[in-house]
Amino acid sequence: MMRGVAPRDPYPDPVHRHGGGPWADRRLHLIGLGGAGMSAYALAAHALGAAVTGSDQAWSPYAQRLLEQTGIETIVGHRAENVPSGVDVEVVHSTAIAPGNPERQAARERGLPDRPRADLLGEIAATRRVIAVAGAHGKTTTAAMTAVALRGAGLDPAWIIGGEVRDLGANAGWSDGEWLVVEADESDRSFLALAPEIAVVTNIELDHHHTYGSQAELEEAFRIFLERSAEQVVFPFDEAASPPLRVPGVHNRRNAVAALRACELAGADRERCRAALSAFSGAKRRFERLGTTASGARVVDDYAHHPTEVAATIAAARLQEPARVVAVFQPHLFSRTRELAGAFGDALAAADRSLVLPVYPARERQEDFPGIGAGLIAADEHPGSFEEAHALLAGELRAGDLCLVMGAGDVDRLGRMLVARGEDRA
Repeated sequence: MMRGVAPRDPYPDPVHRHGGGPWADRRLHLIGLGGAGMSAYALAAHALGAAVTGSDQAWSPYAQRLLEQTGIETIVGHRAENVPSGVDVEVVHSTAIAPGNPERQAARERGLPDRPRADLLGEIAATRRVIAVAGAHGKTTTAAMTAVALRGAGLDPAWIIGGEVRDLGANAGWSDGEWLVVEADESDRSFLALAPEIAVVTNIELDHHHTYGSQAELEEAFRIFLERSAEQVVFPFDEAASPPLRVPGVHNRRNAVAALRACELAGADRERCRAALSAFSGAKRRFERLGTTASGARVVDDYAHHPTEVAATIAAARLQEPARVVAVFQPHLFSRTRELAGAFGDALAAADRSLVLPVYPARERQEDFPGIGAGLIAADEHPGSFEEAHALLAGELRAGDLCLVMGAGDVDRLGRMLVARGEDRA
């Protein structure tokens, strides 16, 4: 697709476009099975009766949980022979899996389907009434709140969410209830495979520059998502939720309002939903309290990887009334750093002290982005490694400080390094 050109609808009929037979007759091989999304799809497909295999580059907590729940073992390493024999196997790949992957190549050579994850998501979602939560920020937390509230109201929903929900014990669960709560991901346009009965849109802000060439292109994708599918739409509310919440921040109170409204549209009792949300402890890596350092500073981990999210997380930290907010940020993707470096610096300026770590490249390569790095983001310090950052922070954090480690990469590892010798008082 050409950048800057509004997309045509790639999924004109998401409920009926798939020609597959009954789930019990299906054999699915998922490449990228150890990820949050693909492991969730495997859980659902298995519950619906399909035979599921899959592989990933490394073992993961999601792979471990999938094994414990279903007996499906993630094969570590990508090899052509991982694809099961037979002509009835459907190969499904996650967005991170390149066309040159040996298992995708094997599928094409054997004449097997080589399908994107969005196809499978659309088929799974077509088996339930769907509440889909989309948006650049807050969709994981809002989807988690919705699932927790529906459970509290006795509706027993299934859920597929892009992060582990502490209150539910997992990122995904299947049930016999009529509702499925889905975190709808715009990053690769996979949300266009959904036909939700209820859609929640937390916000529309350009975050995935590798997919969308402009804000207008992003808005067109959301227009397609809403116009074609949702019967009921919940947009952001200026009001904040009135039930007491354990998760801090005005943004989370607005998330709660949106979740409550979606639950009401699904027929849930509002008061039972409110009671469930008052005990909501949050999704993993969303203002997650890791513990304290040896000197008594609190350490909080957050997935914030966009300037709006960084600003909201720092504002939430201020509500904890610390002596200082020390922000440690790991940029995610060179492309995002290039486009938003100035805005990141502005957001970090709200902290009392700021450190910016090297860019977490994910699927990108430094050689494709010459001159782009953490130094473009204004901060007090630019440590070159976790070890250097740990040494700096260990020497200056003190009781009363709140240290935020933020980013969509592996910066939580630094947070755990900081509390490794401290007493966990979270």
